[in-house]
Amino acid sequence: MTKRKVTKQEVLRRMLDLATSGANDPVKLAYLHEEDREEIGGLDLGCLAAFKRCANGEVEVKLVERRVLFQQILDQLKEESEDGPSAFLRALDGGQVQTELVSRR
Repeated sequence: MTKRKVTKQEVLRRMLDLATSGANDPVKLAYLHEEDREEIGGLDLGCLAAFKRCANGEVEVKLVERRVLFQQILDQLKEESEDGPSAFLRALDGGQVQTELVSRR
């Protein structure tokens, strides 16, 4: 197995994606019936931290803590060069500032 070098830009992009992703698919997973298991591969479960289905039918879903992700992103903004948020967005976009990242849901 070869190790792939991960850049700071890729990490920040993934953090932002996790912080802004919806929780619809993890909720769908909770209601999925046994016979619909093939649908799991099409679900976006990136924000799912833990999933537990008990014998009595109870389901426990834990999602990533968005507050923690946003705090880490904000901390990174503080560490960036003199133009703060612009530098962060440029780093995410490989040199181009893209305003859609701010309002994306």
